[in-house]
Formats: sequence, C-alpha cells, structure tokens
Amino acid sequence: MRIDIITVLPELLKSPFEASILKRALQKGLVEVHFHNLREYTSGNYKQADDYQFGGGAGMVLMIEPIDKCITGLKQQRTYDEVIYMTPDGDTLKQGMANELSLKNNIIILCGHYKGVDQRVRELMVTREISIGDYVLSGGELGAAVLCDALIRLIPGVLNNETSALTDTFQDNLLAPPVYTRPSNYKGMEVPKILLSGNIPKIEEWREEQAWVKTKQRRPDLLE
Repeated sequence: MRIDIITVLPELLKSPFEASILKRALQKGLVEVHFHNLREYTSGNYKQADDYQFGGGAGMVLMIEPIDKCITGLKQQRTYDEVIYMTPDGDTLKQGMANELSLKNNIIILCGHYKGVDQRVRELMVTREISIGDYVLSGGELGAAVLCDALIRLIPGVLNNETSALTDTFQDNLLAPPVYTRPSNYKGMEVPKILLSGNIPKIEEWREEQAWVKTKQRRPDLLE
C-alpha cells in the first residue's frame, strides 16, 4: 500500500510514523507513506496556499490551484483507489471503513486547514470524505494520522499476531471483552477462573458472552 498525504504542515504528521507499529510497517516495506507540502505547489515568492473566502467571513481557505497541481502530478505517476479529504462533515470513520481501506493499493489523503478547501476541490477531485468525530480540529493532519493507524495495522504482516486485529473492539459490531494479565491475584482482585482453566472452547465462549454483555451495557446501538 502507498499513502500520499497532502498538507501544509507535514512536520505535524511525521512523528506518528517514527515509532511503534507504523514505523515497523514502513521498515518492513508493507506500506509507503509520502508527505507532500502543499506550499511547494504554489506560485509566487510567498508560497501562499490559502486566501480569503469570497463573500467575506472569518477564516482562510486552501486554494484549488496548488491542490490540483499536487493531485494531478501524483495521478500522472500511478492510479489511485481513493482521494480522501479529512473533514468534520465527512462520513464518520468506523472499523468497517478501515477494513475496506486497508485493502486498497494507493490512497491520497488531503488534509484541510483553516476553514477547509475550496468547494470545487471536493466536487472535482475528492472521492471520499472522512471525519474522525463530531468536533473540529485545527487541521486534518491529526485525523489523517488516526486514519492511517487504523488501516495500516490491518495490513497482513504489520502486527506480530495477525489474529489480534480480528478480535479488536468493533469487529463484528461488538466491544472487546475484558482482558487480564499477571498477577492472577492483585490486592484480592482475582482473574476470572475460566481464563486460567486452559479450556479454550469454554474461554472463547466466555469472551463472546462478555463481549455481548459489555456492548449491551455501553453501546446498545451497535446491536441494533
């Protein structure tokens, strides 16, 4: 998989890819992540990528020309499955969406900033709009990092135990059951005996039951 991220603040995005699972995925060659500074596609000495919005109002808007130049240049080199725009009014990111995107080959992620991007970008170039929640951030960079983490960890070979991702919360629309580790007794709080029994079928049955109970208590909407 190759992910190209378009942003006016590439330095804000790089650190998540320099540690842990994302770093390992890059080192293994399972994914390529490239950052494109939108200001490098601007004209003029001031590298201006934004301007005032027509009709007045507070906040600057990312201009269409540098975005068009960047996306057009990338598409001349390869075919992209999706051009994703990170925006609060997009479709909310959910596990099923991450599962789907993890199967793609080439993805462009456009990070909005200020008041967002010229509407014509969304109409002409973007194939999917994604939000990470009903709140507003300073830009789309942190949302892009969240999206990348959610889908890259699903790529075969990224996690040491590939079955781990299949038992995550929201897979099968259930929350994950409780988990425990050593010691088995801590200040009188004991691990459920079934988990120490070694009876794998019974343990799996217990976990499934606990997942249903937890989901019913905390997120009954997922069971509808």
